[in-house]
Amino acid sequence: MAFTLITARIALEKLAALLEEKKEYLTDLDSAIGDADHGTNMNRGFKKSMEKMQAKEYADFAEIFRDVAMTLMSAVGGSAGPLYGTFFMKMGQALAGKNEATAEEFAIAMQEGLDGIMKLGKSAPGDKTMVDALSPAIAALKGNPADDCAAWISATDAAEEGMKATIPMLAKRGRSSYLGERSIGHQDPGATSSWYLFSCFRDALIGS
Repeated sequence: MAFTLITARIALEKLAALLEEKKEYLTDLDSAIGDADHGTNMNRGFKKSMEKMQAKEYADFAEIFRDVAMTLMSAVGGSAGPLYGTFFMKMGQALAGKNEATAEEFAIAMQEGLDGIMKLGKSAPGDKTMVDALSPAIAALKGNPADDCAAWISATDAAEEGMKATIPMLAKRGRSSYLGERSIGHQDPGATSSWYLFSCFRDALIGS
């Protein structure tokens, strides 16, 4: 089952709705180790993305993800805007000219996005960031090329596991790193919103 432009629009709509629903929870997570604005910022950024998308038709993934990227970069404060903006921009560029893609093709494109995040944020797996959810999820997305639905399900499960794995980690990047050992025991908000992203892409594909 190919992931199409229609699927992408549905996925982004689902993500915007979920971020609105979970904005207070994300802010609570961020209040423990950050600026207490991740939920508010992500909700605002994706609301504005939906407004921009409403009246537009798109020819390929590059166009739709570029609109999301540019909106996030301009509307979302803190580190989330540049990082998520970079992810969507790089992913879209890798899928340029395509209006449908397999899970394996998305994995390759998302790896470009992840590489962009790690370069911009100077982050790596184990630093207690969104990378800890994205990295295992993308690896899992590559793992079942014969069944796209199974690949997206596995990827979402891996993102959740990666998110939970941030709880005992010592933060090494961003504002949370200033807390030192006090950052241990808290779930990273960026990893949490990254899990939300994968869950919405999965649900859009399988029709949940």
